[in-house]
Amino acid sequence: MRKLLAVFGAVVTGLAVVAGAGTATAEDLPVDFNFFAGIAPELLNPGGSLPGSNDYGCVPAPEHPEPVVLVHGTGGSQQTNWGAYVPLLKNAGYCVFSITYGAPSGLPWPATAVGGMGEMTESARQLGVFVDGVLAATGAAQVDIVGHSQGTVVPAYYAKYLGGRDKIDKYVSLAPAWNGTTVAGADVIFELARRLGIQPEHFPICHACAELDPGSPFMHAIRAGGYYLPEIEYTNIATQYDELVVPYTSGLPPGGSNVHNIVIQQGCPVDYTEHAGLAGARRAAYFVLNALDPEHPQPVPCDRAAPFSGAPF
Repeated sequence: MRKLLAVFGAVVTGLAVVAGAGTATAEDLPVDFNFFAGIAPELLNPGGSLPGSNDYGCVPAPEHPEPVVLVHGTGGSQQTNWGAYVPLLKNAGYCVFSITYGAPSGLPWPATAVGGMGEMTESARQLGVFVDGVLAATGAAQVDIVGHSQGTVVPAYYAKYLGGRDKIDKYVSLAPAWNGTTVAGADVIFELARRLGIQPEHFPICHACAELDPGSPFMHAIRAGGYYLPEIEYTNIATQYDELVVPYTSGLPPGGSNVHNIVIQQGCPVDYTEHAGLAGARRAAYFVLNALDPEHPQPVPCDRAAPFSGAPF
């Protein structure tokens, strides 16, 4: 009898180990804290979705009832911008969705993987259609938004002017561009273009770039009536080494109790992450996790993070 019980116990234990291992394999995706982590997947699966994202059969867990929609920056796509964030959020129990918006139409890949080129009003419309699809598929009432660079203001236009204000719960911005940018004298260049009557849609290749002029009608629309809506919880995460949103503080306009501004070097001066790397850095990612789930905050690490990639070094 003792031998039978021992064999039975060993079998049960073995089954439990196998089941546990199977669950871990199914749920845990490798996370590479590196902005460039999404490049290889795009090359291997052009125009596809990162593993763990855009699963329209995903049922939001009670702990995370809002699906997370990732909104890339200028020149990015649903894969190239989010190689670190899709597996991180999926492993944390979220339904994760990622859109490519504003890509050139009528052109073959790889042009289709270069999003954020079109006029941002049209990109905001594309985002609205995408969000409606996510809500319909998941049965959720709202989504959470995580945006990077241009992807921090496109959702703002959607929220303010295209019916999105009641469909967004939490709105997290990496390298926020609430006031556009004056990098490399862009404000002077675009002011001259306006005086010459050159519209954003007439700019070559990147129409959205012209709309990031602080004086453009689009940016005026973002500022009109205030940056923030009272129904939405905002978190802005900036880096003092941002070379594209200049000055970086322009992305941190103050607000009420529903607005939280973070500079990742505060408390961690060895983080050298700049504009792009902010979407790959581990420290920034943990600030995002805590913004999405403030009731269960996690310790935020301090890494010696490299520029451009945000990877620890």
